[in-house]
Amino acid sequence: MNEAVGFIGLGNMGEPIAGNILRAGFPLKVFNRTASKAAGLTAQGAKLAASAAEVAERGGIVCTMLADDRAVEEICGGEDSFVKRLGQGGVHVSMSTIAPATARRLATHHKKYGVEYVASPVFGRPEAAAAAKLFVCVAGLALVKKKVQPILRAIGQEIFDFGEDPGSANVVKLCGNFLVASTVAALAEMLVLAEKNGVSKKAMAEMIGKFSPLHYSYASMMAEGRFEPAGFRLALGLKDINLILETAAASVTPLPIASLLRDRWLASMAKGRANLDWSAVILDVAENAGIHAAVGASGTARN
Repeated sequence: MNEAVGFIGLGNMGEPIAGNILRAGFPLKVFNRTASKAAGLTAQGAKLAASAAEVAERGGIVCTMLADDRAVEEICGGEDSFVKRLGQGGVHVSMSTIAPATARRLATHHKKYGVEYVASPVFGRPEAAAAAKLFVCVAGLALVKKKVQPILRAIGQEIFDFGEDPGSANVVKLCGNFLVASTVAALAEMLVLAEKNGVSKKAMAEMIGKFSPLHYSYASMMAEGRFEPAGFRLALGLKDINLILETAAASVTPLPIASLLRDRWLASMAKGRANLDWSAVILDVAENAGIHAAVGASGTARN
């Protein structure tokens, strides 16, 4: 019988990840501020907790997938937190994209209660999460990582170990998101350049799919104006870019490209696109080139 697992945060990524943990045979107790998001999981046998603290069993395992540093720190703190309830021998597997400094601070906080902290951010969009095809980063004490490995194997296609410093896995996650954001911005500029010179964005995206499948998903979304439902919201992209720049500043690492990305994402936020997929940055690129596209209620761009 697999060990019981608690799961907090059932958003675009958390819900399918929790589903794969449940299907792998782990008894699962879940919590989400909007309880209705747990309906699909409870129908499959998961138990719904009345509070975040209630997902924890003494000495057990709790996974979290939350939006940002503040959300993770708030749910871990307080007199009635799930961390305190986990107690000696408990493990918190944090899958959120947060600052390395936050991860280290949380690890220190957890030790007050005898709880081990494992940083385990993931790479992949919701469709990859649903298919258990995520790439999983992990950092923490070796024995603890071994304990949670069956859970991580249930959600991903490959696990990458970055040692014992919990912050290291989050450094890797931010570096990876920096690369993806740079690629998204470059694809947006490329497609707008093609369009401005009389070449169909869709034709361009189809060609890219032939020699670079990795880029095709974003290129096709941009070409077709498919920005909702958002796999990764533009607002969260800006949050990650800010974390990248904060981490760079703390380590005295100039990242001029990241600064440009921040401005591009800020411009898109200022135009009310926070809840669109982050590939919607192409709308700002197009507007700068004199191509004005409106976005309908479905999130689809209309020229």
